[in-house]
Parts: sequence; structure tokens; C-alpha cells
Amino acid sequence: MTEGKEGNRVMRDAKEEDFSEILRLNEESVHFLSPMDMEKLVRLDREAAFHKVITIDDKVRCFCLAFREGAPYESVNYRWFQDHFDVFLYVDRVVVDQDIQNEGLGKLMYEEVFKFAKANNAKRVTAEIDVVPENPVSLKFHDLYGFKEVGRQEVYNGAKVVSLRVAEIDN
Repeated sequence: MTEGKEGNRVMRDAKEEDFSEILRLNEESVHFLSPMDMEKLVRLDREAAFHKVITIDDKVRCFCLAFREGAPYESVNYRWFQDHFDVFLYVDRVVVDQDIQNEGLGKLMYEEVFKFAKANNAKRVTAEIDVVPENPVSLKFHDLYGFKEVGRQEVYNGAKVVSLRVAEIDN
């Protein structure tokens, strides 16, 4: 991939030996994500259409999980998109190590997400972003990629409200 100021960057498919680092990254940002343990990660890895990591000097520093329509994924947000759109790529989570936020890894991952969506005729990329509690960094980031709000829903018995967003793909 590239030589960044942090070292040698490589994007690749996630492997089982990455899972402990993926869980560590998820836990760092769990206040914006759903919790994940090893059993759930193994299941999501099987169900995902897109599960990639970015490593820097062989250490996982970013990961992304995304699902196509028709996956057996039980997320209420994924199910909302399943009920409203026929063809899509749902980005469940993109997580960047907190130590190197704003170093461009999220952008690199999203460029790959959109390339994958286009190459696989996904028509649109979907995602949800917390608005209660607010996640302004994620909202701004998704705005850069043309995501528009198409709905909102409460999750975790009203403890969170998410903005359901779509970015259309030109195929």
C-alpha cells in the first residue's frame, strides 16, 4: 500500500490471527459501537462480504466489517436497511486505533469500501451514525462521502438514537 509517517501500511483481508487486535480496537471505541466478543466476531467474519484490516508494521490499526443485502446478520440497523433497500453494502463498523486518529486510515478504508461496492454492483453504501449520544467526527466523515440521512431509529431501549444514512453509487 504505502509508506506512511507511522511505517509500512498494508490493507488486506482480515485473518483469524487478527481477531484479538480487532477486538481490542472495537473495545476502545465501544461507546460508539456495539460490543463484540470472539464468538460474535467469528460469526460476523463468516457473514461479512467485506472484512479488511490496515496494518502498520504488521500491527492491526484499522478494520472494517460490511455486509451485503440478504446476509443473516441480526443487527437492528442492518435489518432496517434490509427492509428499505433491495441492493446495498452495509458498513457495520470502521474502527481506527485511537492512537493514530486523523492519519487517513479511515479514508483509505472507505475508498476501498466504495471500490468494492461499485465492483460488486451494490448501488449504495449504507451506515448508521450515533446522533444520541452524538458522534460529530463520524457525522462529518460520512458527509464527505455523500451520505444522506434516510431515517432515524432508537436502539438499546432508547439509550441511543442513530441516523440511518445512504450514499448512492454511480455504476
